[in-house]
Amino acid sequence: MSAPRVGFVGLGNIGKPMALRLAASPMQLAVHDLAPGPVAELAAAGAEVAGSVAELAAQVEVLGVMVRDDGQARAVLDEALTTARAGLVVVVHSTVAPGTPAELAAIAEPHGVRVLDAPVSGGPMGAEEGTLAVLVGGAADAVEAARPALEALGSKVVHAGPIGAGTRFKLARNLMHFVAFTAATEAQRLAEAAGLDLRELGEVVRHTDAITGGPGAVMYRESTAPIARDDFWHGVFGHVADLGEKDLGFAIELAEELGVEVPLAELAHVRLRKGLGL
Repeated sequence: MSAPRVGFVGLGNIGKPMALRLAASPMQLAVHDLAPGPVAELAAAGAEVAGSVAELAAQVEVLGVMVRDDGQARAVLDEALTTARAGLVVVVHSTVAPGTPAELAAIAEPHGVRVLDAPVSGGPMGAEEGTLAVLVGGAADAVEAARPALEALGSKVVHAGPIGAGTRFKLARNLMHFVAFTAATEAQRLAEAAGLDLRELGEVVRHTDAITGGPGAVMYRESTAPIARDDFWHGVFGHVADLGEKDLGFAIELAEELGVEVPLAELAHVRLRKGLGL
C-alpha cells in the first residue's frame, strides 16, 4: 500500500505529539491549527502548513482530527466537506458522544467522504512514544486506507467494528479508568487516616499492577454471563472473589474505625462476586 498524504487538525496536548509522530513517518503531512506555536513546531519537523481546514482537506487523502469536543469535530468536518475530494477518509480521534460518529458519517457520505471514529488511549506519553492504543470504528476499506497513519500513531490498532464502535470501546475503557481513579482517592484517604505515606502507596500500586496486570487481569473472558462450575475461570475467579471479599471487608472495617467514607469499597464488596460471573 502506498503511503497516503495525511492532514492533521488539532495540535493540542495529545494532538501535537500525534502529529509529530506522523511527521517523523514516511508519509507527507500537512497540518492546521489556530495556535501558532504548535504549527511552527510541526513546520520545523517537516510538515506543511495549511491556512484553513478547507485548504488542508483539498490536498490530503486521510484527515486526522483531534479537537476538543463534538461541536468542534462537526465544524471541522463541515469545512472539510467544502473542498474534500471523494475518497477522503476523515479520522476523528477526539472522544465524542456515542451517537456523534454515525451523525458525522451520515453528513459526509453524500460527498463521497468516509468517516472513522478512532479515539486513542495512552495519553500524551503514549502519543509522544507512538505507543497509543487506537480504537477504530468504521468500514473495513476506510480503515485500511487510513491504516498507515493509524499505525504510525499507535502500537495497538483495534478495528472494533462499524462506525461508532471505536467510541464505545473508548468509553468502556475510560469508565474503568476513572472509576479506578475514584477508588484510588478512597484508598488515599484511608491510608492518610492510617498515617501512611501516600507516595509510597502510589509506588506500590504501580509496582504491583505492572506485575499482575491490575484490573485488566480479570478481563480475559468473552462474556459477562455466569460461569459454569466446570469452567476453568470459575476456580480462578472464585479465588479472586474470596480474597477480594476478605480484604475489602478488612479495609471497610478499618475505614469505619478511622471515620473514613469508602462507598466504592462498600459497593465493590457487595458486587464483586456477581460481577465476576459467580
